[in-house]
Amino acid sequence: MTQNPFHYIGHWASGPTPPLFAPHQIAEAVQRVREPVFILREHDRGRIGLGFRGTPVSADQPQSRQTTFPLLASLPALFPEWLGDRSFLEAHGVRFPYVAGAMANGIATADMVIAMGKAQMLGFFGAAGLDPDRIEQALDRIEAELNPIGAAWGSNLIHSPNEPRLEAAVVDLYLRRDVRRVSASAYMKLTPHVVRYAVSGLKRDASGRIQRKNFLFAKISRPETARHFMSPPPGDMLNNLVAAGQISAEEAELARHLPLAEDFTVESDSGGHTDNRPLAALFPCIAEVRAECMARYGYDRPIRLGAAGGLGTPSAVAAAFALGAAFVLTGSVNQAAIESGLSESGKQLLAGAGMADVIMAPAADMFELGVEVQVLKRGTMFGIRAHKLYQLYSAYPGLDDLPAKERANLEKHFFKKSLEQAWADTRDFWAERDPREVEKAEANPKHRMALVFRAYLGLSSRWAIAGTPDRLMDYQIWCGPAMGAFNDWTRDSFLARPENRTVTQIAYNLLEGAAVVTRAHQLRSYGVAVPEQAFRYQPRPLTA
Repeated sequence: MTQNPFHYIGHWASGPTPPLFAPHQIAEAVQRVREPVFILREHDRGRIGLGFRGTPVSADQPQSRQTTFPLLASLPALFPEWLGDRSFLEAHGVRFPYVAGAMANGIATADMVIAMGKAQMLGFFGAAGLDPDRIEQALDRIEAELNPIGAAWGSNLIHSPNEPRLEAAVVDLYLRRDVRRVSASAYMKLTPHVVRYAVSGLKRDASGRIQRKNFLFAKISRPETARHFMSPPPGDMLNNLVAAGQISAEEAELARHLPLAEDFTVESDSGGHTDNRPLAALFPCIAEVRAECMARYGYDRPIRLGAAGGLGTPSAVAAAFALGAAFVLTGSVNQAAIESGLSESGKQLLAGAGMADVIMAPAADMFELGVEVQVLKRGTMFGIRAHKLYQLYSAYPGLDDLPAKERANLEKHFFKKSLEQAWADTRDFWAERDPREVEKAEANPKHRMALVFRAYLGLSSRWAIAGTPDRLMDYQIWCGPAMGAFNDWTRDSFLARPENRTVTQIAYNLLEGAAVVTRAHQLRSYGVAVPEQAFRYQPRPLTA
C-alpha cells in the first residue's frame, strides 16, 4: 500500500473566494505576492491548489467536505524588499536590496544616483575615467539633492595602476567631501589609497564596538582578490599610512580587527571589466572564501555578498537571491535608462542588442597588460578595431616600425589624421595630465605607441557618450549579455519604449518580477502544479 506523501497541518475553510486549482487560476495567483497564501489539496481529484483569505482550522475538529480543504502549508506575504539580506538594508538605510552600478565616464550620472536615492535604493556615480574636478561637480549635485533627505548614495573608485596619483587624488576628494560609500572596481591587489579610504574614521562606540565611517563595496570576480578585501589590511601598509600621517594610529589598530570591506559585489559575466564567469559557479566559490575568512579571523559581524553580471530579467535576479545574494547590482541595462549619460544614438544601438551581440576588447586603462572589457558588438566596429590595435602593439616596437599599409589603415579609419598628429594630440593631453608619461614616451617608442592606441580606446567611449555622428562605427559601449536578455523580456511591453525606461522603473520591475518568480518556485516546491507562464512576469508601470 502506497504511503500518503502529504502531511496535513489542518484544514482551510474558504472565505469570500473559493480555492484555486485550475492552471490559469494558479498562474494569476502567483502574481499576488503581497498576500499570505494557503496550499490546499482537493478532496476528490487530489489536485493541489491555493487559497486566499480563508481561515485555517485545527485538524482535530470535524470538517465539511463542501467548505473546507486539507491544509498542507501556508506562506506569508512576500515583498520585493525582503528578497535580500536585511542587514544590508539596515547598514545603508535603504528600502530595497538593489544597487545601480557605477558605469564609468559618468554614464551612471548624478541624475541616476539621485533617482535611485529618492527611490530608497543605492546608486553609485560613475567616476572612473573622470578628473577630480568633474567628479566634484557631480558630488555637488548629488549632495544637494540627497543629503537633506538622508538618502544613501556612493561613487566609484577605480584601480589606476598607470595613474596612481589620480587614484590618490580621488581618494583625497572623497575623504574631504565625506563620501560615505565607495565602489572599488578593477582592483587586482590592494593599494594604499583604497586602504586609506576604508579605514579612515574607524572608531569604537560607547559599548566598545568598532564602527565604520566609510563603507567600501569591493567589486570582485576572483577568489584571490576577494581574500585581499575580506582580510584585515596588510600591517606594513597600515604602518606606512600612519608614518605618512594619512591615518591615525588608532585607525590602524582598529583596522587590524576588521575585513577591509564588508560589502562585496560578486561580478560575473558583465559589461566592461569582466572575467566572464557564470554567476552560478562564481558566487558559491566566493561564498566559500567568505566562510574561510570569517572563521580564520573570527569576525563577529557579517560580510555581505551582492551579485552582478547578467541580471537583465526577473528570473536572473531571483536566481541571484536564491544563491544567497544580499543585494543585486545592475549595470548594462541602466545604460538604456533615461538618466544614463549615454547618447541617444548609443541607447538605440543597445535597444537592438541580442544576448550574443557582445565582444571582448582591449581596455583603455590596462591596455599594455592585455586586460579586456566586454562591449557591444552589433552596430559598431569598435571591438574589431580595438583588437587590431593590440595585435599591432604586440607585433611592432613602435609607430615608426608599422608597415605602410597598416599606417594608412590606422590614419584613414581609426584616427582620421596622421599618426604624427595623433601623437601630438596625445602628447598635449598627457603634458597636462601627467608629464611623466610624456617623458617616458619620448624615451620609449613602445610606450608612445601604447599611449596613442589608448587615446583611441579612451575617446571611443566618449564618442558614444557625446553621440558624435561621424564616429558611430567607433562607439565603445560597455555591455554584457544582460542587455539582450532585457530587450527580449521587455519586448511588446511598456519598457520597450525608450521614454519609459527610467532607472527606477527598470529596478521596480526587476524586483517585482523576481518576487513573482520566487513565489512561483516556492509553490512548486510544495507540490503545486505551477504552469510555466507563472514564471514569466510582464513589465508594467510601478511605484514604490
